[in-house]
Amino acid sequence: MTDEEVEKFLDGRHTMNVATIGPGGKIHLVAMWYGFLEGAPAFWTYGKSQKILNLQRDPRLTALVETGDQYEELQGVELVGKGTIVEDRDRIMALGRSVFDRYTGPYTDDVAPVLETMGAKRLVVKVEVESVVSWDHRKLAGRY
Repeated sequence: MTDEEVEKFLDGRHTMNVATIGPGGKIHLVAMWYGFLEGAPAFWTYGKSQKILNLQRDPRLTALVETGDQYEELQGVELVGKGTIVEDRDRIMALGRSVFDRYTGPYTDDVAPVLETMGAKRLVVKVEVESVVSWDHRKLAGRY
């Protein structure tokens, strides 16, 4: 994919599979809804989650966003980089609004109290992308 195609794809409503390095080097892989914080992909999670504990030890992560049911439909973006833990409440709530708007939305002031409750024990992980790998099998036009 071109840079523009990657950006458009990530702007879509997908699930991000996030891999962090757990104790003893084992991979911890989870599916997360994501949004954008300051232009970067990000997700929120409980402050005591395994993801946060892993990133506190080792900030490296890999995230995969993909779609497609048939081989010729497969599209995906792999983001390799570091997870920066965000503890600032205003930034956490900004990401919470982004996630809510993408998956549940639209965000309105009426849902602010619910979102505040949801975000009370959460932190944000901002994905600091170092490299991107992408694919779009639709472009293969049946030539594999």
